[in-house]
Order: sequence, then structure tokens, then C-alpha cells
Amino acid sequence: MCAEKQRVFVVGASGQARVVIDILEKQNRYVIAGLLDSFKPVHTRLCGYEVKGSENDLPSLTKEYETALGVVAIGDNVLRSEVVRRLRKSFPAFGFVTPIHPSAQIGRDVMLGDGTVVMAGAIINPGAVIGAHCIVNTNASVDHDSWLGDYGSMGPGATTGGNVRIGEFTAVAQRASIIHGLCIGEHAVIGAGATVLTDIPSFVVAHGTPARVSRKRTAGEAYL
Repeated sequence: MCAEKQRVFVVGASGQARVVIDILEKQNRYVIAGLLDSFKPVHTRLCGYEVKGSENDLPSLTKEYETALGVVAIGDNVLRSEVVRRLRKSFPAFGFVTPIHPSAQIGRDVMLGDGTVVMAGAIINPGAVIGAHCIVNTNASVDHDSWLGDYGSMGPGATTGGNVRIGEFTAVAQRASIIHGLCIGEHAVIGAGATVLTDIPSFVVAHGTPARVSRKRTAGEAYL
């Protein structure tokens, strides 16, 4: 007997939400009850699904649609964390699903945190730990025994060697590469196409081949 599909809300109604919707549909485990967005009018549609209200409407919507599950589909790491925090505060019973594209490859003994999104073609090798509400983007690769902290992100085609540690909220941009055994601090940004050959501290931006720190940054500073 087939298990009943779970109903979920997608929080966000922009580009990231479009990708997450596609993953949820392809997983064939969920029914999307609708979208939540504080900046889009009710009944705005994305991929055929309606914005049902804002985060503040969640308590009433969960009763109407008989679900208290969802995923936050926002690309910016800090903004995503702020929405998760507000949701937990206003509706502590709300739970977060972990969308995984069917073409992604997840190795044995991998740990994925709640609310994390794993996109098409991503590879997460054995023993890796991916924190809560992370993004492992299209064709990104996290090698064995590596660790990506909560609210971190790997951009499209970004890669790590084994035993790499990446701090919370850090963004590794498109096609950046981090060699084996390095430590990247929290709230850092590794620029697109960078090749990281040494440890990178927290609260900095690093670019280039080899990657070098170009400046400091503050928590919450926009990078997308």
C-alpha cells in the first residue's frame, strides 16, 4: 500500500521557491498546499500554486489545510534563518521537511538537517554532515566526512574535498573549490570560481585562485 503523501507549505514565492517546488513534485512524497510570502499578494501564483498568506497566517492556514509542515525556500542564508526563527516563534509546532532531488546522490552515514534542500545532481559523500536549513545547489559536491554548518550553502557546481569544515551561514559560491581538510569560518563568502588552498577565517569574503581574503563582512550582509 502506498503511503499517504504529506501536505506541505513552501515559504517564499520567488526563484528559490520555483526550484524547491520542482524538487517536491519530483520526490512524489508531498502535496504542496500552497505558498507563504509576506511580500506577495494573496492569490499570486507560482508554478501553478497560490500564495495563501504570510507567515503570520500560518496558525490558521495549518488548520484549514491540515498540515504543519513546510520548507523555507529563500536563497540568502541569513534571511532564510530569520524566517525560520519567526516561524518557530509564532508556531512552535511547525515542522520542516528536507527536499532531495531524485537525481542527487546521498552516500551512507550522511546526516541531513531539517529544512535542508538538496538540488539536482548534487553529491554528498559518506560520512558528511549537512546542518539544518542548508542549500546544496545544482551539481554541488560535498566529499566524505565534511561538515556544512546550519544555514550554510554550496552554490551550483561548488565542491569540497574530504574532511572540510564549513561554518554556519557561510556561502560557497558557484564553482568554487575547497581542497581536502580545510576549515572555513562562519558567515564567510567564498567567491565564484575560487580555489581555496588554505583555511579561511570567519566574517570575510575570499576570491581568486588561490583564494585570498579581500575584505571583512558583517553577519547579514547581502551577497546574492
